[in-house]
Amino acid sequence: MAFEGTAGRVERIGRERLIPARLSERAPLRHLDPTLIVFALLLSGFGALMVYSATFAQLEAESRSTRFFLNRQLLFGAVGVIGMTALALFGYRKLKAWAWLAWIVPVILLAVVLSPIGTTVAGAQRWIAIGVFQIQPSELAKLALIIAIAAVLAERKGSPLLPDVLKCVVLVAVPAIFIYLQPDLGTLLVLLAILGGMLLVAGTKMRLLLIMVLLATVAFWGILSTGLLKDYQVARLTAFLDPTSDPDRTGYNLAQAKIAIGSGEFTGKGLFSGTQTNLKFVPEQHTDFIFTVIGEELGFAGTGAFLLLFAMFLWRGVRISMMAKDAFGSLLAAGIVSMFAFQGFVNMGMTMGISPITGIPLPFVSYGGSSLIASFLATGILLNIHMRRL
Repeated sequence: MAFEGTAGRVERIGRERLIPARLSERAPLRHLDPTLIVFALLLSGFGALMVYSATFAQLEAESRSTRFFLNRQLLFGAVGVIGMTALALFGYRKLKAWAWLAWIVPVILLAVVLSPIGTTVAGAQRWIAIGVFQIQPSELAKLALIIAIAAVLAERKGSPLLPDVLKCVVLVAVPAIFIYLQPDLGTLLVLLAILGGMLLVAGTKMRLLLIMVLLATVAFWGILSTGLLKDYQVARLTAFLDPTSDPDRTGYNLAQAKIAIGSGEFTGKGLFSGTQTNLKFVPEQHTDFIFTVIGEELGFAGTGAFLLLFAMFLWRGVRISMMAKDAFGSLLAAGIVSMFAFQGFVNMGMTMGISPITGIPLPFVSYGGSSLIASFLATGILLNIHMRRL
């Protein structure tokens, strides 16, 4: 993949007239991508609405404010927008010099999570409590990993060779060990997807990629057969192949998720009117299984509209990667798109039985401060690259 400087040149791409790079650096706001911002805000606003719909009935039954989760999600979104703005204004090429620090800090936080300071919820130790809020360092680790891998691969003028690939594997392996111990299999898979997507865009030879896939497959089956995963993790991974293997837990959750989505039919039961949602048949419906709320209440039509919006957001990310001025920017954008695409596919797929149930949040939509803020920070990096693409 070759990247050429455009300083001093004037080019035309489609109907868009590009101006010299020096002016782009002086006035990056001239090249702001408002479409990407609109898509991000629409996705997060849609998510807040779905979070409210998934929680208000239970909160009302408990005589609590029906806006509790909604208000928190809106607060997280506001913090995320501030972070997105800050990252958009900070020249992305400076991130390359800080790549190692950006990688080390989340790794340290992941180690802290496993200490007595970490907070355990539902058998998983993934958070650090700060007052009434909880931080999930693994969400920040995804972005840090993207920056670190982009910095390594951008140093190569040609296709990445085996030493480059091994460096990237080590960058993934260190946080992956801490994430495995939490345990958080979903985030572990996201890290692997980021690595694969970025190596592919960097032009890694196909034989190296195939060897990596083969080794990952062997390692996966080895982990399953040696008992390194907990029983509930194995059940989640295999339930989508055979829901009857765990009918009382994972199989039940999957069955209820399918019922909720299918019951929405074409137009849905109506916003705030989902019976599966209001009666809490589907577990974790405001977080991991929030896609079932969309399917039940908005039906095929609403689900299709949401998928189109999400796809358009991803398309803007792909476009930014292709238009980036240098390899570092292109790889950053590619890593972010890989992260969003994989999380979206697995999250929506697990509710329909076409992917394992791994607890991966739906970007911008699932309830959770760390996930939402990280999604906006990633969007800020995309904006940053687009603003300085010349």
